[in-house]
Amino acid sequence: MTTTLRTSTPRLTTPRLTLRRWREDDVEPMAAVNADPEVMRWIGGGSVRDRAETAAGIAAWEREWEERGVGLFAVEDRESGRFVGFAGLSVPMFLPEILPAVEIGWRFGKDFWGRGLATEAARAVLDFALRDRGLARVVSVHTVGNDASEGVMRKLGMRVERRTTHPAHGVPLCVHVLEARS
Repeated sequence: MTTTLRTSTPRLTTPRLTLRRWREDDVEPMAAVNADPEVMRWIGGGSVRDRAETAAGIAAWEREWEERGVGLFAVEDRESGRFVGFAGLSVPMFLPEILPAVEIGWRFGKDFWGRGLATEAARAVLDFALRDRGLARVVSVHTVGNDASEGVMRKLGMRVERRTTHPAHGVPLCVHVLEARS
């Protein structure tokens, strides 16, 4: 995995993926991911998002890069150039009880499930968080029942920190944590 900083614009590469900042032409494929009920089942209240909501989300993710120095990367397949989804870091404002915190997260289109790509991307993001951004602690949150995401968290070496409930949607959540060793 390599990290390239170009005027503080990170770009990560793994054997199979490129993680980069967002472009205008990412809105349509991300909107397709967000419109899939199976993908969105475990996100928030489980509702799909339309193109306008997706575009607003991408704009917010880009603002987070500018304001906080962390954000969600657009992810593409290195071999085909196809858009995969996102992976990256964000501040989990939706869950005030765990703040201050930085969360690692991912969302991929169904075509890319079951191949270890989420784990590959998340490992690159975790390395970026700990080494490049100097974070001592990273969390990840999943809806209880989302075994695939929980599996990625365990592969990253994260441990369960607490169980709680989503304040807006009332669904049970599990918060995992990884603390850097000094």
